[in-house]
Amino acid sequence: MREIEDGIVRDFSDRMSYGSYLDLDTLFSAQHPRSDPPHHDELLFIIQHQTSELWLHLTVHELRDVTEQLKQDRLDVAMKRLARVKHIQETLTQQWSVLATLTPTEYAQFRGALANSSGFQSVNYRAVEFLLGNKHEGMLAIHEADPEGHALLSELLVEPSVYDEFLRYLARRGMPIPQEILDRDVSQPWEFNADLVTVLRDVYENVEENWDVYEALEELVDLEDNFQFWRFRHLRTVQRTIGFKHGTGGSSGVGFLKKALDLTFFPELYAVRTEVRDA
Repeated sequence: MREIEDGIVRDFSDRMSYGSYLDLDTLFSAQHPRSDPPHHDELLFIIQHQTSELWLHLTVHELRDVTEQLKQDRLDVAMKRLARVKHIQETLTQQWSVLATLTPTEYAQFRGALANSSGFQSVNYRAVEFLLGNKHEGMLAIHEADPEGHALLSELLVEPSVYDEFLRYLARRGMPIPQEILDRDVSQPWEFNADLVTVLRDVYENVEENWDVYEALEELVDLEDNFQFWRFRHLRTVQRTIGFKHGTGGSSGVGFLKKALDLTFFPELYAVRTEVRDA
């Protein structure tokens, strides 16, 4: 048996403990199974989604700071934040393997208790999409019953995305970013710009002269790839659990999730790969 060292604090009657710092009493009291009687596997379903929301909440925190760092021309700090987001994305993707242990029979026994609740209604998920440029003003209506969430998304709708701020940063560096990009209405979803591909091709064909920008572009590609991996793992977990049933929130389910795989945040970063000339 390992001895408790003399210096280890034992009395927390007037000290902050680990549990009080993390407010674990609140955290562990936030799981409320709705099935009656409570089904054993519903706790897994709740905790899976609650932990995902915490990671998405942190992702929003990090991405908002990425935009702030880019505004201040601090590319190195912005990329440090993105590196953390990439690790968060990997954790989110790996989490699906836990939920995938839920069989169709097990889920069917408490799925009705979800009523119309659905991950599609996640404010944090929508905030991440807005921060990455996939904006849709019509989505705000879904969150009208949540004033705080609605306010956050309304704010992000009219703020430049990570991509917008990155391209503005490149323009300040002297790169010929098309003026229509710099002047665009950032509340609108991103639209492909062929002239931007030409600018990016110059970066990829002159890596030594543009190493930090080249590296940042690849970080953004990693970010999008990771997001797509997460989407695909989500789709496969849903298909494995409910097949082709409609979603609890009213969507077509797997069919709806498949459409999301066609969405892209940074289309020019993929198009440029075709344009880079062979040596």
